[in-house]
Amino acid sequence: MDDDLDQALGAVGPRLRALRRQRETTLAELSAATGISVSTLSRLESGARRPTLELLLPLARAHGVTLDELVDAPPTGDPRIHIRPIERDGMTLLPLTRRAGGIQAYKTIIPAGSRRREPELRTHEGYDWVYVLNGRLRVVLGEQDLVLSPGEAAEFDTRVPHWFGAADAEPVEFLSLFGRQGERAHLRARPKTRDPRLD
Repeated sequence: MDDDLDQALGAVGPRLRALRRQRETTLAELSAATGISVSTLSRLESGARRPTLELLLPLARAHGVTLDELVDAPPTGDPRIHIRPIERDGMTLLPLTRRAGGIQAYKTIIPAGSRRREPELRTHEGYDWVYVLNGRLRVVLGEQDLVLSPGEAAEFDTRVPHWFGAADAEPVEFLSLFGRQGERAHLRARPKTRDPRLD
C-alpha cells in the first residue's frame, strides 16, 4: 500500500511540470496564481518536495483539473488533461486552455430553445473576444444590441455591461478568448504581397 502511495505521489511532480509547460506558463506566473513560492513549485516538480493537499488544491485549480486527475493519472500516460464542462446561466462552457496568468479560451454552447426576453447585463474586469461558430448569437453591449452570425466576431472591454444569448430558438456555439484587464491577443499581420512589376 505504501509503495502504491509513493508511486502515485512520485508521479505528481512530472505531471505538474508537463501541465505547466503545456500551457507555456512560467513558475513565476504559477506562483502568482497559487500563492505558492517559486522554490516550492520547483521542488514539487523535481520530486524534491512531497506533495500535500494544501499544495495540490491551488495547483489543481490553476491547471483546471481535479485532484483525482492530478494524482491518479498514469505516470506514463498522455499529459493532456480533460477539463470538465462548466454550467452557467443555462450555457455550457468548455474550457479549451487554462493557463495561469494567460488568456483563457472557451467554447460556449447555448442550447436550443433557451432564448431569454430580458438580458441580465453584467460587468467584470477583463477583455473578451467572441467568434460565432454556429447559430445566431445575440450580444448586448451597453446600449448596443447586436446579432452575430457564424464567422462574425466581436471584441470588448468586459467593464462595459454585457450579455450573451440566443437570437432565436436555434442552438448557438461560439468561441471566447478572455484576458485580464489590459491584456490583448497577439495578432500577426499578413505580409504584404509583392508587386509583380518589381520583379
